[in-house]
Amino acid sequence: QVQLVESGGGLVQAGDSLRLSCAASGRTLGTYTFGWFRQTPGKEREFVAAINWSGGSTNYADSVKDRFTISGDNAKNTVFLQMNSLKPEDTAVYYCAATPWGEQMVHGGRGDYWGRGTRVTVSS
Repeated sequence: QVQLVESGGGLVQAGDSLRLSCAASGRTLGTYTFGWFRQTPGKEREFVAAINWSGGSTNYADSVKDRFTISGDNAKNTVFLQMNSLKPEDTAVYYCAATPWGEQMVHGGRGDYWGRGTRVTVSS
C-alpha cells in the first residue's frame, strides 16, 4: 500500500514557476515508478511526467518537455514537479500516482495509487 499526498498548487501568472510536491509513504517505494498526471473538466486525464524511483530514469509528455522537471528525494520520500514557463493551458488539477509498472504508466496512464490532487491555475 502506498499513500500519496500532493501539495504546492496555486494561482500564478503565465511565465511563472511553481513546484509541486508529492509525499509518499509505504513500503518498498524503491520498486515503484512515480508520476504526475493532470486533468481539466471535460477532458481525459493526461500523463505529464514520470520517474523510476530506483533508477532515476524520467519520461515527459511532449507538451511539458523542456519546461517541467520531475525529481525525487529519497530521504524525504517525496517526488517533485518543477514547472517553469507556465502557460494558461497548464491549468489543471495535478495528481500524483504510483505503480510498479512504469512502462504502463508512461504509455498507458496506469496508476495503482493516486493522490487527491492539487489545483494549478495559470492566468494569462
